Amino acid sequence: MKKRIVILGSSGSIGMQTLDVISDMKNDICVVGLAVNFNIQILKIQIKKFKPVAVSVCNSIAAKNLKKWCFLNNIKTCVYSGNNASEKLVVMPNVDMVIAAMVGTVGLKAIIAAIAARKNIAIANKEVIVMAGKYIMNLATKNNISIIPIDSEHSAIFQCRVYDKYSQIKKIILTASGGPFYKYKKDFSKITVNQTLKHPIWNMGKKITVDSATLMNKGLEVIEASILFGIPVSKIEVVIHPQSIIHSMVEYIDGSVIAYLSNPDMRLPIQYALTYPEKLFLNIKPLNFLKIKKLQFYKPNFDKFPCLDIAYYVAKKGYTLPAVMNAANEISVEAFLNKKIRFTDIARIIKKTVMEHKILKNPDLKSFVNADLWARNHAKKIIKALLNE
Repeated sequence: MKKRIVILGSSGSIGMQTLDVISDMKNDICVVGLAVNFNIQILKIQIKKFKPVAVSVCNSIAAKNLKKWCFLNNIKTCVYSGNNASEKLVVMPNVDMVIAAMVGTVGLKAIIAAIAARKNIAIANKEVIVMAGKYIMNLATKNNISIIPIDSEHSAIFQCRVYDKYSQIKKIILTASGGPFYKYKKDFSKITVNQTLKHPIWNMGKKITVDSATLMNKGLEVIEASILFGIPVSKIEVVIHPQSIIHSMVEYIDGSVIAYLSNPDMRLPIQYALTYPEKLFLNIKPLNFLKIKKLQFYKPNFDKFPCLDIAYYVAKKGYTLPAVMNAANEISVEAFLNKKIRFTDIARIIKKTVMEHKILKNPDLKSFVNADLWARNHAKKIIKALLNE
């Protein structure tokens, strides 16, 4: 029987790459649902090719246009619309797995609804884990479902865990490409949006590309790894590895290190999440060790990249602070992409928001949501003050 998949964020980078992988696995996987915010032009192409049972569109105007298009073209796909559209999609009875590939925390309610409906989750949405990860993991355990990481680093760790006994792990080593600026020696405050979006290795969406440039992406991944694998932050190390061949490593207490190596291609972790625990043939370029000239590793510069330092601080404090940091980062990155603030202002805004937040201990889901909302509003106030300087 084919595995039936819903993709949240099908018009984004991970969503489209997931559909690319599924195109070569038609005998094993079928797409029953697709969710986007407003990009119905891409969604129309996907509907024609994959013929999903239903789709969801958050933007009501875009949804109305899509419904009309489906009617005129005699397409039977059901169109859900509104703020809870994706939640309706994931709880359909004919769903086996949900791919969480939305950007930011907008997918939180849909992911929780999917877990409550006992759907396995393949997650690329690290922001949701950072915001409310412990709540999500506890809910997944309660409902006996799997959460499988899609991020290349976390997929690597997932596959390097030879033992289930976490007491045998000395530390997790997360590799970072370093983005475009790890060797940059000029004034960081003069860095432009165009420079930031030119990642040397990966082709990703704008938000994650900015996060990679500030190293906030790696900070988010530190928190995500701690939550997904139950490892203290003190046992998670970040190293800059510009070649992006080693995607992460696990060091064991006997001194051995197991590493996951591949050419940088997100289709590998995507397929593994889809077919876990099996590995299937994937038509990608294999590693040629005779052509790999060198594998380099550097210690990250916390002074040049303060976002990573902030993330470690937040990870150690915990409670509602990760949700605050993540929300402030989303608002700051958006402002930078809109050319309202400088590259260096991103970290300043995040740090100020984090330091001015009153941590709430023993938080419930509502606490995380409220902390997220508070941080967004607070970060916007800081940005407004910066613009008025």
